[in-house]
Amino acid sequence: MKRNGISIQIYEDKEQASVAVAQRMGELIKAKQALGKKAVLGLATGATPIGVYEELIRLHREEGLSFQNVITFNLDEYYPMQPASDQSYVAFMQQQLFAHIDIPAENINIPDGTLGQEVVDTYCEAYEQKIANAGGLDIQLLGIGRTGHVGFNEPGSTADSLTRLVTLNEVTRQDAASAFDGLENVPTQAITMGVGTIAKAKNIILMAWGEKKAEIVKKALEGEITTEVPATFLQKLEGVEFILDKEAAGRIDG
Repeated sequence: MKRNGISIQIYEDKEQASVAVAQRMGELIKAKQALGKKAVLGLATGATPIGVYEELIRLHREEGLSFQNVITFNLDEYYPMQPASDQSYVAFMQQQLFAHIDIPAENINIPDGTLGQEVVDTYCEAYEQKIANAGGLDIQLLGIGRTGHVGFNEPGSTADSLTRLVTLNEVTRQDAASAFDGLENVPTQAITMGVGTIAKAKNIILMAWGEKKAEIVKKALEGEITTEVPATFLQKLEGVEFILDKEAAGRIDG
Protein backbone atom coordinates (compact mmCIF):
# COMPACT_ATOMS: atom_id res chain seq x y z
CA MET A 1 0.00 0.00 0.00
CA LYS A 2 1.13 3.56 -0.67
CA ARG A 3 -0.02 7.00 0.46
CA ASN A 4 1.52 10.18 -0.95
CA GLY A 5 4.57 8.23 -2.11
CA ILE A 6 5.11 6.51 1.25
CA SER A 7 5.14 2.71 1.34
CA ILE A 8 3.02 1.19 4.11
CA GLN A 9 3.44 -2.28 5.58
CA ILE A 10 0.77 -3.42 8.05
CA TYR A 11 1.42 -6.32 10.42
CA GLU A 12 -0.89 -8.26 12.71
CA ASP A 13 0.96 -7.04 15.80
CA LYS A 14 4.01 -5.05 16.87
CA GLU A 15 6.01 -8.21 17.58
CA GLN A 16 5.82 -9.39 13.96
CA ALA A 17 6.50 -5.87 12.71
CA SER A 18 9.53 -5.45 14.97
CA VAL A 19 11.04 -8.74 13.81
CA ALA A 20 10.58 -7.71 10.17
CA VAL A 21 12.38 -4.40 10.75
CA ALA A 22 15.25 -6.05 12.61
CA GLN A 23 15.64 -8.66 9.88
CA ARG A 24 15.94 -5.85 7.32
CA MET A 25 18.63 -4.21 9.40
CA GLY A 26 20.46 -7.51 9.79
CA GLU A 27 20.41 -8.07 6.03
CA LEU A 28 21.90 -4.61 5.47
CA ILE A 29 24.64 -5.25 8.03
CA LYS A 30 25.58 -8.56 6.40
CA ALA A 31 25.50 -7.09 2.88
CA LYS A 32 27.85 -4.31 3.99
CA GLN A 33 30.12 -6.86 5.70
CA ALA A 34 30.38 -8.81 2.45
CA LEU A 35 31.59 -5.63 0.76
CA GLY A 36 33.99 -4.73 3.57
CA LYS A 37 31.97 -1.60 4.34
CA LYS A 38 30.37 0.00 7.39
CA ALA A 39 26.60 -0.07 7.96
CA VAL A 40 25.45 3.29 9.31
CA LEU A 41 22.27 3.12 11.37
CA GLY A 42 20.17 5.97 12.74
CA LEU A 43 18.52 4.76 15.94
CA ALA A 44 15.51 5.84 17.98
CA THR A 45 14.53 5.49 21.62
CA GLY A 46 11.23 5.10 23.47
CA ALA A 47 8.93 2.10 23.66
CA THR A 48 8.44 1.72 19.90
CA PRO A 49 11.83 0.26 18.84
CA ILE A 50 12.37 -2.03 21.85
CA GLY A 51 11.10 -5.10 19.97
CA VAL A 52 13.46 -4.32 17.10
CA TYR A 53 16.40 -4.19 19.48
CA GLU A 54 15.32 -7.46 21.13
CA GLU A 55 15.36 -9.18 17.74
CA LEU A 56 18.75 -7.70 16.84
CA ILE A 57 20.13 -9.09 20.10
CA ARG A 58 18.64 -12.50 19.27
CA LEU A 59 20.21 -12.38 15.80
CA HIS A 60 23.57 -11.65 17.42
CA ARG A 61 23.32 -14.34 20.10
CA GLU A 62 21.62 -17.12 18.17
CA GLU A 63 22.56 -16.50 14.53
CA GLY A 64 25.98 -14.92 14.91
CA LEU A 65 25.15 -11.48 13.50
CA SER A 66 28.16 -9.27 14.20
CA PHE A 67 27.96 -5.52 14.73
CA GLN A 68 31.70 -4.94 14.34
CA ASN A 69 31.09 -3.03 11.09
CA VAL A 70 28.16 -0.97 12.42
CA ILE A 71 28.23 2.76 13.20
CA THR A 72 25.20 4.20 15.00
CA PHE A 73 23.84 7.70 15.42
CA ASN A 74 20.99 8.28 17.83
CA LEU A 75 18.31 10.79 16.97
CA ASP A 76 18.27 12.76 20.18
CA GLU A 77 18.95 13.24 23.88
CA TYR A 78 17.36 15.32 26.60
CA TYR A 79 19.21 18.50 27.60
CA PRO A 80 20.67 18.81 30.12
CA MET A 81 21.14 15.13 30.85
CA GLN A 82 23.89 13.09 32.50
CA PRO A 83 24.62 9.79 30.70
CA ALA A 84 24.48 7.87 33.99
CA SER A 85 20.91 9.04 34.64
CA ASP A 86 18.24 6.36 34.31
CA GLN A 87 16.28 8.65 31.97
CA SER A 88 19.18 9.29 29.60
CA TYR A 89 19.12 7.82 26.14
CA VAL A 90 22.70 6.67 26.71
CA ALA A 91 21.40 4.44 29.52
CA PHE A 92 18.40 3.36 27.41
CA MET A 93 20.53 2.30 24.46
CA GLN A 94 22.98 0.42 26.68
CA GLN A 95 20.18 -1.45 28.42
CA GLN A 96 18.12 -2.18 25.32
CA LEU A 97 20.86 -2.93 22.78
CA PHE A 98 24.51 -1.96 23.05
CA ALA A 99 25.43 -3.96 26.18
CA HIS A 100 24.20 -7.13 24.48
CA ILE A 101 25.98 -6.95 21.09
CA ASP A 102 29.55 -6.65 19.84
CA ILE A 103 29.46 -3.09 18.50
CA PRO A 104 32.72 -1.20 19.15
CA ALA A 105 32.12 1.55 21.72
CA GLU A 106 33.82 4.12 19.50
CA ASN A 107 31.21 3.48 16.79
CA ILE A 108 28.32 4.62 19.04
CA ASN A 109 27.16 8.23 18.72
CA ILE A 110 24.48 9.75 20.97
CA PRO A 111 23.96 13.52 21.37
CA ASP A 112 25.80 14.82 24.44
CA GLY A 113 23.42 16.25 27.04
CA THR A 114 26.22 17.36 29.36
CA LEU A 115 27.59 20.20 27.22
CA GLY A 116 27.60 23.83 28.20
CA GLN A 117 25.09 25.87 26.25
CA GLU A 118 27.86 27.94 24.66
CA VAL A 119 29.29 24.94 22.79
CA VAL A 120 26.06 23.16 21.79
CA ASP A 121 25.84 24.78 18.34
CA THR A 122 29.40 23.80 17.47
CA TYR A 123 28.77 20.28 18.74
CA CYS A 124 25.63 19.94 16.62
CA GLU A 125 27.50 21.02 13.50
CA ALA A 126 30.16 18.41 14.28
CA TYR A 127 27.45 15.73 14.73
CA GLU A 128 26.15 16.52 11.24
CA GLN A 129 29.67 16.32 9.84
CA LYS A 130 30.34 13.01 11.58
CA ILE A 131 27.26 11.48 9.92
CA ALA A 132 28.44 12.78 6.55
CA ASN A 133 31.97 11.49 7.12
CA ALA A 134 30.57 8.03 7.89
CA GLY A 135 28.92 8.02 4.47
CA GLY A 136 25.43 9.06 5.55
CA LEU A 137 22.70 7.04 7.24
CA ASP A 138 21.80 3.78 5.48
CA ILE A 139 18.66 3.33 7.58
CA GLN A 140 17.01 5.79 9.96
CA LEU A 141 14.52 4.35 12.46
CA LEU A 142 11.76 6.67 13.63
CA GLY A 143 8.86 6.59 16.00
CA ILE A 144 6.19 9.27 15.98
CA GLY A 145 4.99 11.37 18.89
CA ARG A 146 1.44 12.52 19.53
CA THR A 147 2.41 15.99 18.27
CA GLY A 148 3.67 14.49 15.01
CA HIS A 149 7.26 14.92 16.06
CA VAL A 150 10.01 12.70 14.67
CA GLY A 151 13.09 12.76 16.83
CA PHE A 152 12.40 15.83 18.93
CA ASN A 153 11.42 17.90 15.89
CA GLU A 154 8.33 19.46 17.45
CA PRO A 155 5.57 21.42 15.66
CA GLY A 156 7.19 24.46 14.03
CA SER A 157 10.26 22.53 12.85
CA THR A 158 11.16 23.19 9.23
CA ALA A 159 12.01 20.72 6.48
CA ASP A 160 15.61 21.95 6.29
CA SER A 161 16.30 21.93 10.06
CA LEU A 162 19.53 20.25 11.15
CA THR A 163 20.88 18.91 14.46
CA ARG A 164 20.19 21.54 17.10
CA LEU A 165 18.96 22.36 20.61
CA VAL A 166 15.15 22.52 20.75
CA THR A 167 12.43 23.34 23.28
CA LEU A 168 10.12 20.43 24.00
CA ASN A 169 6.37 20.66 23.47
CA GLU A 170 4.27 20.35 26.62
CA VAL A 171 2.48 17.29 25.21
CA THR A 172 5.86 15.61 24.73
CA ARG A 173 6.90 16.48 28.27
CA GLN A 174 3.61 15.18 29.68
CA ASP A 175 4.13 11.89 27.83
CA ALA A 176 7.56 11.59 29.46
CA ALA A 177 6.40 12.59 32.96
CA SER A 178 5.98 9.06 34.31
CA ALA A 179 9.57 8.18 33.39
CA PHE A 180 10.82 11.22 35.31
CA ASP A 181 8.56 10.82 38.37
CA GLY A 182 6.61 13.94 37.51
CA LEU A 183 6.32 16.65 34.86
CA GLU A 184 8.41 19.07 36.89
CA ASN A 185 11.43 16.76 36.47
CA VAL A 186 11.20 16.45 32.68
CA PRO A 187 13.82 18.56 30.87
CA THR A 188 12.42 21.42 28.81
CA GLN A 189 15.00 21.03 26.04
CA ALA A 190 16.69 18.36 23.94
CA ILE A 191 19.35 17.99 21.26
CA THR A 192 17.87 16.38 18.15
CA MET A 193 18.76 15.57 14.58
CA GLY A 194 16.75 17.87 12.33
CA VAL A 195 14.12 17.01 9.75
CA GLY A 196 16.72 17.85 7.13
CA THR A 197 19.21 15.49 8.78
CA ILE A 198 16.69 12.65 8.75
CA ALA A 199 15.76 13.43 5.14
CA LYS A 200 19.30 12.64 3.97
CA ALA A 201 19.03 8.99 5.11
CA LYS A 202 18.95 6.48 2.25
CA ASN A 203 16.04 4.62 3.87
CA ILE A 204 13.64 5.85 6.54
CA ILE A 205 11.49 3.44 8.55
CA LEU A 206 8.81 5.00 10.74
CA MET A 207 7.20 2.57 13.16
CA ALA A 208 3.96 3.04 15.10
CA TRP A 209 2.04 0.64 17.33
CA GLY A 210 -1.40 0.79 18.89
CA GLU A 211 -4.66 2.65 18.48
CA LYS A 212 -3.37 5.74 20.29
CA LYS A 213 -1.02 6.39 17.34
CA ALA A 214 -3.72 5.88 14.68
CA GLU A 215 -4.81 9.52 14.39
CA ILE A 216 -1.32 10.99 14.10
CA VAL A 217 -0.30 8.24 11.62
CA LYS A 218 -3.29 9.21 9.46
CA LYS A 219 -2.27 12.90 9.60
CA ALA A 220 1.35 12.06 8.73
CA LEU A 221 0.34 9.97 5.73
CA GLU A 222 -2.74 11.78 4.42
CA GLY A 223 -2.65 15.30 5.86
CA GLU A 224 -1.29 18.40 4.18
CA ILE A 225 2.43 18.97 4.56
CA THR A 226 2.86 21.43 7.39
CA THR A 227 5.38 22.47 10.03
CA GLU A 228 2.61 21.84 12.57
CA VAL A 229 2.95 18.08 11.93
CA PRO A 230 6.66 17.58 11.17
CA ALA A 231 6.16 13.93 10.16
CA THR A 232 4.22 15.14 7.10
CA PHE A 233 7.55 16.26 5.59
CA LEU A 234 8.25 12.56 5.00
CA GLN A 235 5.72 12.70 2.16
CA LYS A 236 8.29 14.66 0.12
CA LEU A 237 11.03 12.05 0.40
CA GLU A 238 12.13 8.90 -1.41
CA GLY A 239 12.77 5.67 0.46
CA VAL A 240 10.26 6.20 3.28
CA GLU A 241 8.33 3.28 4.73
CA PHE A 242 5.73 3.21 7.51
CA ILE A 243 5.71 -0.08 9.43
CA LEU A 244 2.46 -0.31 11.40
CA ASP A 245 0.46 -2.79 13.41
CA LYS A 246 -3.24 -3.13 12.62
CA GLU A 247 -4.32 -0.72 15.36
CA ALA A 248 -1.96 2.08 14.31
CA ALA A 249 -3.16 1.66 10.72
CA GLY A 250 -6.81 1.65 11.73
CA ARG A 251 -7.73 5.14 10.52
CA ILE A 252 -5.94 5.18 7.17
CA ASP A 253 -8.44 5.66 4.34
CA GLY A 254 -9.18 2.50 2.36
